[in-house]
Amino acid sequence: MSCKVAVIGGGASGLFAANIIADSGIFVDLFEKNSDVGKKILATGNGHCNIFNKSISVEHYAGRGVSEFVKTIFNAFGFKKFSKLCSDMGLLLDIKDDGRIYPLSYESKSVVSMFENAINSKKCVNIITDTSINKIEKLKRGFVLFDDKNKKIGFYDKVLIATGTSTAFHINGQSNGFKLAESLGHRINTPYPSLVPLECSDIRVCRRMEGVKIFSCVELYVDGSKKESICGDVLFTKYGLSGFAVLDISQKASFYLSKNRSVELIVNLLPKMDKQRFYNHIDRFKQKYKNTDILTVLLGFLPKKISKTLLYILKTDSDLSASDISKKTLKSLADLIFGWKFEITSTHGFRYAEVSGGGVDVSDIDAKTMESKIIKGLYFSGEILDIVGKRGGYNLAFAFASGYLAAKGITGQLEGAVLR
Repeated sequence: MSCKVAVIGGGASGLFAANIIADSGIFVDLFEKNSDVGKKILATGNGHCNIFNKSISVEHYAGRGVSEFVKTIFNAFGFKKFSKLCSDMGLLLDIKDDGRIYPLSYESKSVVSMFENAINSKKCVNIITDTSINKIEKLKRGFVLFDDKNKKIGFYDKVLIATGTSTAFHINGQSNGFKLAESLGHRINTPYPSLVPLECSDIRVCRRMEGVKIFSCVELYVDGSKKESICGDVLFTKYGLSGFAVLDISQKASFYLSKNRSVELIVNLLPKMDKQRFYNHIDRFKQKYKNTDILTVLLGFLPKKISKTLLYILKTDSDLSASDISKKTLKSLADLIFGWKFEITSTHGFRYAEVSGGGVDVSDIDAKTMESKIIKGLYFSGEILDIVGKRGGYNLAFAFASGYLAAKGITGQLEGAVLR
């Protein structure tokens, strides 16, 4: 029996899967829309590439039907298998104390280079760049692929769609995978950007603090109900909020925004202090430095831009002396500092998102093989699926794990195949 497989998408999942499929001697055509493979890998972790995480659990992922699906995948493919496969390719890893995994070189380019080298060493893989697959025709046995000019590419026994999504437009992120999946009968849950900055209703306030980063605790409220709380850096921007704490909470915020729900963030600027300690500090300061202005008082524990913005909101003169700070002004300051409410109107968009949620509904995918339950011989892996991970290497981990299982599903069903 002579067999041939098409892998659509040259990102982390597609590259990983193509390499494993080729290990079985099966011929693979890997199609990439860009002029080079692995572009999104290069942009990961500011070029350092947080490639995996040693501590994987269902809690690190979101999506419809995520629990059993993710559990099945990582029960079959965990860090030990990933580490061995990387070692076999010559890619050495470094494990951080918090479980994050990086290439020992701390360079994304080395990851792509090692993947390409492993693939190029196998004569049965053909990487075809600058080619967008826009149509898949299912035959009685196998598939026919067409490019964006409706030109017939060729016949394939099996097809793996690993296109990713429309995040990272600046590196030509792909969304044609959704169209391909829908044309073959798969449901697409509405995509939404994740690990993304958030935009606020009052950008005048945010602009006053642009560029300031401060450790804070952030609470997410949806329709008035608290959904999540995260502590970390908050970065104020000209359009709203960013920073690790905001990126971490953005998955749920973005999901609810996509459902037209009311979303608010409550920011505690001084999580290591409580209100009573704050009041006590101001009282002591007023007694010792009664002629000092209120702005200088605030500069003892908050950045200048934030301090001036607080006074702007309260319509309080920055040169008001400490001795003249009223109880009402002090309470208003404390309410803002320990519970500043920001109405979130939208995300900053797919272009600025690291990943996206939504995608192919996983209830129509066999988690053991990544094969479609609707079309035999059709497989999916990576970000195109409605599974999105938290920051910390979890999304790449899912891309590799699902790519691995798709490859094993393909090669298992094509046992005894010979190179064409």
